[in-house]
Amino acid sequence: MRDHSRDEPLPPGPDPAPEPAPASAVGPGPGSAPAAGGPGLVATAAPVPDVWTGRATNRAQWALAAAGAACVALGVALGVELSWASGTAALLMAVVGCVAAGLLVLFGTLAFVHVEITVDLHALDVRCGHLGLPRRRIPLDTVAGAEFIPSVTPCQWGGWGYRWLPDKGTAVVVRRGEGLVLTLSDGRTFTVTVDDAETAVHVIRHRLRLRHRHRPAPTGHPAPGPGTTPVPGPPPPPGPP
Repeated sequence: MRDHSRDEPLPPGPDPAPEPAPASAVGPGPGSAPAAGGPGLVATAAPVPDVWTGRATNRAQWALAAAGAACVALGVALGVELSWASGTAALLMAVVGCVAAGLLVLFGTLAFVHVEITVDLHALDVRCGHLGLPRRRIPLDTVAGAEFIPSVTPCQWGGWGYRWLPDKGTAVVVRRGEGLVLTLSDGRTFTVTVDDAETAVHVIRHRLRLRHRHRPAPTGHPAPGPGTTPVPGPPPPPGPP
């Protein structure tokens, strides 16, 4: 006799559990941060140091410094080796002229072989040369803005060193290349060549934003904030009957 129980279909069982998706295909859940490098990544700004230091160098100035030293040596040699009996005035003028010209060229070149810029919490400090002279310190309270310039050339300012032009302001130019421009509160500008000028501008703008945020509110009644009800003032006095 045939067993019909084997021919009857079995009742359907529960659906098999879906296989877990690979980790790379799982999207971020609610409230979770997106993975690094994935879509929707919000890049966090690099931390700004309390003190930023940058510099720019022009090694070609050493050649001019050597020429100035040669002028000084020539003046000393003239004063030592030549006879003063032949013409004191002419020899004195030659010696003094050579020494003075040599010292002027020597100081002018060594003072602008490099420039160093320091941005701290309160000011921007510019020091030139190995002696740090000339020097200029600009408080951040007097700075209205900072801008990056990709190319600063001596032709724009009439030469190297500490420059001033009535229509452009002042500048410290030690080499060709990138630099930054400060706009001061009185409308004047200050330009300086420095390596990594974009970072310097970022630091200065960050300092200015912090100062503007922490600036005390003006005296008087503060403006009502969102969601607050303004306080009514006193009623006007009654008029004459």
